Amino acid sequence: MKVTADRNVCIAAGNCVLTAPDVFDQDEDEGTVVLLQDEPSEELQEAVRRAVTLCPSGAIAIAEP
Repeated sequence: MKVTADRNVCIAAGNCVLTAPDVFDQDEDEGTVVLLQDEPSEELQEAVRRAVTLCPSGAIAIAEP
């Protein structure tokens, strides 16, 4: 799994951080998404999928081989 996050699209809702805090964080100044891991381990992948679903702006995407 490869994760991407578009900070220009992010509206700083924070759902990704609440859902997968090992993969996502928020910028202290703007609150927009910060990607901590672009290739999360298998045990984190389900949380990342949920974060993609919960993202109201569609700023997070995943690509799977």
